[in-house]
Amino acid sequence: MEPTSPDAVRLIALGGAAEVGKNLLLLEHGDDIIAVDCGLAFPEEDQPGIDLVLPDISYLRERRERLRAIFITHGHEDHIGALPYLLPELLPTPLYATRLTLGLIRGKLDEAKLTARADLRELDPDTDPVIEAGVFRVEPFRVCHSIPDAVGYGVSTPAGLIAITGDFKFDETPIDDRPTDYAKLATFAERGVRVLVTDCVHVESPGHTPSERVIGETYDEVFSQAEGRIFIATFASLIARIQQVIDTAARHGRSVAALGRSIENNIRIARELGYLGDPQHTLVEARDAAQFPDDRIVYLLTGAQGEPMAALSRVANGDHREVAIGAGDTVIVSATPIPGNETAVSRVIDKLFRAGAEVIYGKRALVHVSGHASQDELRLMLELTRPRDVVPIHGEHRHLALYADLAVEAGIPRERVHFIENGDVLEIAPERVEAAGRVAAGSVFVDGGTVGAVGDVVFRDRRALARDGVVLVAVTVDRDSGEIVAGPDLITRGFVHVAESGELLDAARAALREAIGTAAEGDGYDGWSALQRRLREATTQFLFRETGRRPMVLPIVLEI
Repeated sequence: MEPTSPDAVRLIALGGAAEVGKNLLLLEHGDDIIAVDCGLAFPEEDQPGIDLVLPDISYLRERRERLRAIFITHGHEDHIGALPYLLPELLPTPLYATRLTLGLIRGKLDEAKLTARADLRELDPDTDPVIEAGVFRVEPFRVCHSIPDAVGYGVSTPAGLIAITGDFKFDETPIDDRPTDYAKLATFAERGVRVLVTDCVHVESPGHTPSERVIGETYDEVFSQAEGRIFIATFASLIARIQQVIDTAARHGRSVAALGRSIENNIRIARELGYLGDPQHTLVEARDAAQFPDDRIVYLLTGAQGEPMAALSRVANGDHREVAIGAGDTVIVSATPIPGNETAVSRVIDKLFRAGAEVIYGKRALVHVSGHASQDELRLMLELTRPRDVVPIHGEHRHLALYADLAVEAGIPRERVHFIENGDVLEIAPERVEAAGRVAAGSVFVDGGTVGAVGDVVFRDRRALARDGVVLVAVTVDRDSGEIVAGPDLITRGFVHVAESGELLDAARAALREAIGTAAEGDGYDGWSALQRRLREATTQFLFRETGRRPMVLPIVLEI
């Protein structure tokens, strides 16, 4: 759909709208497109076998010659994690990010052997006031989040100034001593903000999100009471939290060892770039940690979201190759479960308790603070920028609805609060903002070494297998006469235990013989495909009648 105004700009979400994760936002005008972020999401419980979820960039791939630049807000996985998979399709587009964010991106691209091909450009919001990208003039501004070097972007467009907050909160005492750039936001307001595109995922929380520094008080209390080893699970990219662990451990005479490749890599990168300090040489190699007394060691590990292959889950399951959890150990789960991960996190915590550990988590102590703005900060962002229209993203549907109520209370007319979902096109013109159709958008799944090979049909089969199992039904047929010379034989996995269900399977074989008779009955033998269909239907009907379950039935017909 063509723009209805020559000055109109199209705002398109390929990810991160009405959801949490896989953020990817586009701004488009004429022959120019810029992208903001390129993140991933983690699979939900109804996506068995999936490792990662990526945004579908079909729309962007078809127009990549018009893509002028990619701008990254910060280094969390939901904003940079898809780059190793999707960036090759968007090259040679330049990618802009702050120093730490670029270091984390480079680490990912190094593993994928893509760094040499990528055009990575470091930006500094203090010294790089404007970046030209086609018709767009992009101005980065500092924001506070739960990782250093986070920025938002003010984008000057033919339709006016569009301010994109990225993930943010107003932290007056940030760990890196770099507060949000209030002056830049005020400057935007003076120039006139046409649209504010804002994070809203923490809108359910009243008041003000606590500073990251308050976590240090809880750590001090736990460290002073713990008599044995301490395990702290957090996000691998939460550099500010890692810094607090190092600082607290140093005060209490403990050393810190990282468990897990991602957290080890991020610590190395952050130290090399000067974003993580260790003045007392508190960090030690994991292989050396076992030599320390239990009351002198802290383990940093990933898995605070219950990821089955992360270090915390392997420790809880008792199958980590370096450490085993037990009585006397203290575990701090320093994160809040992402929506959809609550069950997995609870399961890990239960296993840790069962192993005898003392477990400290969000419902027991203040071991995590959000990196996102609460209600008072969301109001403050509206007051600072004074936008004409608002587009809340990076939140689920309830967050969008609650944010709209908050914005209306703050003086924004309800008709000027616009909801979008992935694939929606919002046309922004100097005099109006309105929906302008949809583009292809969705999810691409990473399953082991394959990307995009798994779709709805595969998911349906996997769910069926997980729910009711599979039954293989095999017969051998004389190709000339159609006579069944062997079988039917039934092999089952995940449906019934063969040793305990002999009568059921014998009855199934008898029923199938009677149901299909000889393949030559009636109109004569009509081939193995027709017999396969009859086998599947007869087996499914019998098993459902006898058990009330519908396993996946795989018929096999051999012709001799």
